Amino acid sequence: MAGTVVLGIESSCDETGAGLVRDGRLLGQALASSMDEHARFGGVVPEIAARAHLEAFTPVVREALDRAGLRPADVGAVAVTTGPGLSGALQVGLAGAKTLAHSLGVPRYGVHHLAGHVAADTLEHGPLPDPCVVLIVSGGHTSLLLVRDLARDPVVHLGDTLDDAAGECFDKAARLFGLPYPGGPAIDRAAREGDPGAVTFPRPLTGPRDDPYAFSFSGLKTAAARWAERYRARGERPPLADGAASLQEAVADVLTRKAVAACREHGVGTLVVVGGVAANSRVRALAEERCRAAGIALRVPPLRLCTDNGAMIAAVGDLLVRAGAAPAPLDLSVDPSAPLEYAALHPVGRAAPALV
Repeated sequence: MAGTVVLGIESSCDETGAGLVRDGRLLGQALASSMDEHARFGGVVPEIAARAHLEAFTPVVREALDRAGLRPADVGAVAVTTGPGLSGALQVGLAGAKTLAHSLGVPRYGVHHLAGHVAADTLEHGPLPDPCVVLIVSGGHTSLLLVRDLARDPVVHLGDTLDDAAGECFDKAARLFGLPYPGGPAIDRAAREGDPGAVTFPRPLTGPRDDPYAFSFSGLKTAAARWAERYRARGERPPLADGAASLQEAVADVLTRKAVAACREHGVGTLVVVGGVAANSRVRALAEERCRAAGIALRVPPLRLCTDNGAMIAAVGDLLVRAGAAPAPLDLSVDPSAPLEYAALHPVGRAAPALV
C-alpha cells in the first residue's frame, strides 16, 4: 500500500540497524556496531554479536525514529532480516521485530539479507531497471544475479562463489599480512601506497574452460599467504603496500570482468554492484572504467548503504508492501543458511509469499 512507513531491522552479523522507508524514500536510519569488540579476536564471535544486538536494539530503533521525525504509531509495517546470518543474532532481531509488529498491530515481513543489499541501491538511484545484473560482494557472499522485479520475481543466479567470498579473502589475507580486522578497509588503505602490478597474483576461474560466472577466492588467499611467507622465511618484512595493492587488483579484476561479461551475454544494460566490498575503492573504479568502455550503466550505492544496515531491509519491505505481498505468518522463523530465491523469506519449507 502506497504511503506506508516501513521499519526495517537488520541483525544478521555484527551491526544492529534500523531504517524507515516510505514509497522508496529513506526517512531515517540508525546503526550500532560491535565490530570493535570482535576486532581483538580477528573475526566475529557469534555470542558477543548476539548480546550486542540485545543491548542495541531498542536504542537503535528509537534513534532511527527520532531522525525520521516519526513516532512508533506512524509505522505501518515491520520488515526484518530472517536469513542468512548468525543464528543467535538473527533471533534477537526477529524477536524484537515481532514484538514491535504485534504491539503496533501491523504486518511483518521476513526479508533475505542479500535482497536487502540489492534493494539498498533503490534508495539512492530509484527503481531497479528490469532486468539488471547485480554483483553482490560481501564478507560471506559473492554472487552474480539476474534481477527483474525484486518484490515479485525469483532471483536468477548466474554464478556464485565456490569457496571463500571476496570479503573473506580480504579478511584472511589481511590477517596474514599483519593488518587489522576488518580486512577489507585495511587492505584498501594499505593499497593506496602500493603498486598493483608488483605481485602477479592469480585470477581464479578466468580460464576458457572455467565456469564463466563462478567465483573462487580460496586459492588467491593461499597465494597471498605464500607470498608473505617467502619474505618472512628470509627474515624480511613483506612489502605490504605492494601485496595489498596487487591482491586488491586481482579481486577487482575478477569481479568486474565477470560482471561485465554477464551483462553482455544477457543483453543487459545496467550493472548494480552492492555489498560491503562494493565500498572498495578499486572495485568501484575498475567497475566504472569497464562499464564505460562497454556502454553499460553502472549503479553503486553510496558507502553508507554498502555495509549492513536497517535501511536496506526497510527498502525490501517497502517494495513488498507496495507490490501487495502477503505478510509473513505468525510462526515466521530464521533461516541462517537461506539461499537467495526471493526477496521475502518465510519459514524453511514454506512456499514463496503469494501476492494479493
